[in-house]
Parts: sequence; structure tokens; C-alpha cells
Amino acid sequence: MNRVFNFGAGPAAIPLEVLKEAQENLVDFKGEGLSIMEASHRSKMYDEVHSEALALIRELYEVPEDYDILFLQGGASMQFAMVPLNLSLGGKAQYADTGSWSTKAIKEAKIQNIDFEIVASSKDSSHNHIPKDINFSDDADYAYITSNNTIYGTQYKTFPSTKAPLVVDASSDIFSYLVDWSKIDLMFAGAQKNAGPSGVTIVIIKKELLTRVKENIPSMLRYKTHSDTNSLYNTPPTFGIYMLGLTMKWIKTQGGIKAVQKANEEKAKLLYDAIDNSDGFYVGHAQKDSRSLMNVSFNIKDKDSELEAKLVKLATNSGMIGLKGHRSIGGLRASIYNAMSFEGIKALVALMEKFASEHR
Repeated sequence: MNRVFNFGAGPAAIPLEVLKEAQENLVDFKGEGLSIMEASHRSKMYDEVHSEALALIRELYEVPEDYDILFLQGGASMQFAMVPLNLSLGGKAQYADTGSWSTKAIKEAKIQNIDFEIVASSKDSSHNHIPKDINFSDDADYAYITSNNTIYGTQYKTFPSTKAPLVVDASSDIFSYLVDWSKIDLMFAGAQKNAGPSGVTIVIIKKELLTRVKENIPSMLRYKTHSDTNSLYNTPPTFGIYMLGLTMKWIKTQGGIKAVQKANEEKAKLLYDAIDNSDGFYVGHAQKDSRSLMNVSFNIKDKDSELEAKLVKLATNSGMIGLKGHRSIGGLRASIYNAMSFEGIKALVALMEKFASEHR
């Protein structure tokens, strides 16, 4: 088997053990005579898969009982609209703008014509840091942050404290470290970075927020609709939820989220050390105190686009894909989510060091 190291931002690498178990059961799921993709979402066969995935998230992520866990569709982008639809009370919503995805969330608030303000932004510095001392108003309808910025390679090290409900878009770092639920009221994430394939959106919401929604909001866009029906109001993305459950089992075999976090910190250090010890040949985009453990965005000295393209091509030919930076900032980007192995990081670092020595 010739598996490449996938440094793509998403859909991203899935643990090989997960893929192999899914492959083994794809045609005949545990002797049932059909694939899980063919099974009714009302069947006992699927109900066990669904319930186990929910239970594993609660166990591994240490989700308190006064939070509900929902499986939705539409990606994180749908949540940009669902958050104000469900949480806006006619007061003011507040946002921290730290990258493209928070900017898109702000756009959806503007479309809905709700009262909102941007209380912190890193836009003027090309989103190369997380603003310090973000102060949300205690009486805001909700406060909104993006915990990890996939394009710019920045990540919150601690979440702001606020009495207003804190909404966290954790699409690119969910399940990569344990969070402090006392600070969070709603968290959402697309699955395709750390939780399996694309198609499932995870929402973890404090139950007391479920009744906020106004009567004129369509049923499918209400969190309460999905809470009341155990995320089975309509046909859920059954295969994606099955894969999510397998990914949660994989995290458990790694020693849980604390063990995964430790591995993520060690992997990121290897790569950031290669950048920092390159005598200026490689330059990281994010300020050091805001560096992401999930996405490492960097350039070659003087933003030499020809050399950057050459390195991307060399990496691809060496079995390392997805290293081209996002079109909005260019350069290079290595996404090193939970499933990225130490071997992958070491191979990339070796290539970068060799390339730097040959092109200084």
C-alpha cells in the first residue's frame, strides 16, 4: 500500500486503522448482510452506531450533562447563520474577527440584519495573531470566536471569559485538546479535520439555550428541533456518523484526548523548530504566542514564490501532499491534525532542511 502523507487542510487525513475497519465492514456490516450506508436510520443496527458515537464524544470530550450533542448537516458554514437565528434576542451580538471564517460568520450576521459589533480584530496584521484581552460585554446576546484559524495558523491558547454565551467555532481543532466547558455555551465543528469525513457537523450546546429560538425560524434551522429528536428529525449523514464514531474509538485507543494533545504539541514543536532553526530561510506567518498546533503557515525568505512552488512540487513527488498555502496568503501550509503521524512530520522536516541547505 502506497499511502501519502496528507498535509491538506480538509477534508484531512483519517487514521489508517479507522479506514481499515470501515473497509472491512463496508459491504457486510458486522454480519448484518448490508452496508451501514444502506441501513435505515430508524433501524436498531444504525441506532447503536448513532448512540455510541454520541456517548463517545461525551466521554472523551468530558461534555457535562447540561449540554446536548447534535449531529447536523450543512457544515460549519451553516452554523454561521444558525447561531444568530437561534441565539439573537434583539440585543447586540459581538464577534472577534481573527480570520476568514470569522469574517464569513460576521457576514451572515449582517445578512440577518441583527445588531452586532466586532470587538477585536487581527485583520490589520494579516491575521497573524490572536488579539489579547478580548472584552465581550456581559449583556451581549452572544460572544463569538473561532478557536483555530486554518488559513493563518493561529489558535487561542485560552478562551475569553464572559457572562454572555460564548460561541466557539472549533472546526479545525475540535478533539485535539480538552476544553474548559465552564467558558463555553455553544461549540460547533465540521467533522472533516479531526472527526472523520466531511458531511457531519457537530454542535455541542448548553441545553438552556435551546428555548431561545423565535417561533418564525424554520424547523430545520432550530437547534431545539434536532435536540428533541436525538438528531434524527430527518435522515442524518449515517455513514459519516459511523466514521465519526470509529474516529472517537481511535482517539480512545491513543489514550484519550489528553494523550492526543501531548502528541500534537510534540509534532508541532518538531515543525516549528525546523522553521525557527532555519536561519531565516523559513518564516512563520503566526506570531509565536498565537501559533496553531493544527495548521502551520509559513513562507520561504522574501516570500520567494518560485522556491515555494519548487518545494511543494518536490514534496508531492516525495509522497507529501497538500502543502500549498491558501490562495489568500500564499506560501506554504502544513495541516497536522490528530491523524498526522510523527513519521509524516519527520519526513517533512527532513525535506525542508535538505531544501534549505541547497537553496540558501
